[in-house]
Amino acid sequence: MTRPIALLIIDPQNDFCDLPEAWRAPDPVRNTLAAPALPVSGAHADMLRLAALIDAGGTGLTRITVTLDSHQRYDIAHPTFWQTGAGEAVSAFTAITASQVRAGSYAPRDPAALPRTLAYLDALEQAGRYTLMVWPVHCEIGSWGHNVHPAVKAAYNRWEDQRLGVVQKITKGTNPWTEHYSAMQAEVPDAADPDTQLNRGLIAQLDEADLIVIAGEASSHCVKATTEHIAQYLPSRQLGKLLLVSDAMSPVAGFEAQAQAFLDDMQRQGARSATCAEVLPLLQANA
Repeated sequence: MTRPIALLIIDPQNDFCDLPEAWRAPDPVRNTLAAPALPVSGAHADMLRLAALIDAGGTGLTRITVTLDSHQRYDIAHPTFWQTGAGEAVSAFTAITASQVRAGSYAPRDPAALPRTLAYLDALEQAGRYTLMVWPVHCEIGSWGHNVHPAVKAAYNRWEDQRLGVVQKITKGTNPWTEHYSAMQAEVPDAADPDTQLNRGLIAQLDEADLIVIAGEASSHCVKATTEHIAQYLPSRQLGKLLLVSDAMSPVAGFEAQAQAFLDDMQRQGARSATCAEVLPLLQANA
């Protein structure tokens, strides 16, 4: 008897993939090839393995959900928002704290944004999960970088055609005033924006499955944050149903320790990890 198995693919988008030139689209405005904004080393190979897993084991999947990092160009975690105290540009991969802003080392380019910015930074730091990081502009809504990795999209399209079903897409990050690593909740939820609140409906929906297979990018950030929220709020508390596909996710460079700590913590809580090759027989047995 077929049992419900869900595949959750977190942010499998071009901007996060170290795509070779043959996989990048021409940019007619700049007369060059589009380049991933925040490529994760190993992500392209991760996505190729994941696409092959969907093709070979898709008949054993009852649901596929894809989350999509979806940002505005002007965003509190992008260089477009910030300047130094001297009025100079702020480079990507700069960490900014509330104390640095109060000291005048950094400031929002829009002076009117200062009170809300400080309130956000204070709340973020009080939560204790992250320090604000200025990332390159990435996954801008409507851009090539926002699109799903072509091989993964082609594979889940074939699954849709075979199943006469729909792959569920979940957007996150459209609110420019809060970071949104987790697909389940923004780092600092905005009381005026339901899309930043805890998505209990999605978590409950995933919990209907006997097995929740999790893959995507990056293991140090969005996969980590999303999985942590699922583990924290899963109604059944059956964390053994979480299965992390270890070779279908990679960390952002410099954050390898955070990724490993996340994987170790999930294992301590009862979640499992396996490679694509190890997951495939589970799916095929469920066909």
